[in-house]
Amino acid sequence: YDVIINIDKGDLEVWRNRMIVEDGEVEDDNREIAYSDAVKIEPDFEVGEEVSEEVKLLDFGRRAVLSVRQNLISRVLDLEKDDLYKKYKDKVGSIVSGEVYQIWKREILILDDEENELILPKSEQIPTDYFKKGDNVRAVVLRVEMRNNNPQIILSRTSPVFLERLFEQEVPEVFDGLITIKKIVRVPGERAKVAVESYDERIDPVGACVGMRGSRVQAVSSELGNERIDIVIYDDNPAQLVINALVPAKVDSIVVDEDSRSMEIAVNQDNLALAIGSRGQNIRLASQLVGWELNIISSEEAEAKVKVDETEFMVKLIDSLAIDESIAEKIIAVGLASFDDIAYVDNSVLEAFVDNPDEIERIKSSAEDAALMEAMGAITEEEENLDSFGDLGLSEEDIQMLTNKGIKNKDDFAELSVDELQDIIEISDDLGSAAIMKAREDWFK
Repeated sequence: YDVIINIDKGDLEVWRNRMIVEDGEVEDDNREIAYSDAVKIEPDFEVGEEVSEEVKLLDFGRRAVLSVRQNLISRVLDLEKDDLYKKYKDKVGSIVSGEVYQIWKREILILDDEENELILPKSEQIPTDYFKKGDNVRAVVLRVEMRNNNPQIILSRTSPVFLERLFEQEVPEVFDGLITIKKIVRVPGERAKVAVESYDERIDPVGACVGMRGSRVQAVSSELGNERIDIVIYDDNPAQLVINALVPAKVDSIVVDEDSRSMEIAVNQDNLALAIGSRGQNIRLASQLVGWELNIISSEEAEAKVKVDETEFMVKLIDSLAIDESIAEKIIAVGLASFDDIAYVDNSVLEAFVDNPDEIERIKSSAEDAALMEAMGAITEEEENLDSFGDLGLSEEDIQMLTNKGIKNKDDFAELSVDELQDIIEISDDLGSAAIMKAREDWFK
């Protein structure tokens, strides 16, 4: 059947298409027609051809017409829904605009230029957003899903993708791919950090994104409720990326711990508040941008800590290597910061302050033994931690993250609150509470 609808006039035609077969061979009246009946419609028809004839609606009864009408409406609606779903499924991650039609407590209903309904949930709105009916809103299509056989188009103004698309609209170099946005982290409506990179040395990625007198970044910021946007030069080296992310605060030194993916950052007292930011926002966003845990301290604290570490290491050197204090001081002065460093250093380094070759070999051999003992002690401590936490239902990765934070045994764990535990590892409220209560069982024995 072919159904022809004139949407403007509301006219409807139904045509039935059937194949012409020999007389007496008709098996399905809806698909086939006998030759003798076909030639009554058109004398020139032959067997094997297709004949179309209009089905008059007047030939149907009232009930049949209503049934056809209902089925037709249902099918058209299904096609419209499917078309809408496919249309917006291809637009996920793209900016769309629409007019506020209705405002509810938890979401806003927006109509696009084709009167399609779009949803902007409260959770996807910038805290400073305030809309009223008739306002024009821009947002990014976050996801498209089917609910009760109806397509739901969910928008977002808090997604980092929205910020990225705004830069593509305002900065031609980003749109053309000359500048790449590597990563975006943001506190919607307050502050964002955008790491950018240019593969063309002639292009300044920060300057291009900021624009003349800040015009480009200001246009993006205005759309986001005057959100403060820091443009950061991307670097593959995490330490350098941290330095770039904390500008204009000047970093004096960074101590990197690759095992725990953490860094200790020292800045002078004048820059300390600037580096931390309001409510710790700046250092927190920098941490999210790099993907490492960042601990910030003053340069004075860092220097004091270095002196304490050097003093403790010197005591270990004197005791483990059987050397006097002057030799220990010189070992530290040349930058040998561990027993491994001493064990595998080139002899020429030690010859600068140790005259006897045999003494050099003895020192290196003793350092190798001390390094081995340290490694064995670390393994034993790790095994003890695993045994201590073994009955709390935690994974080895969780235990490692806890030990990196100084939670060395079950007693340390028992003193945590659920919120403190969730700041260290990912765990639900119920599982976290159960694990803490399990660790506290010994308190009540």
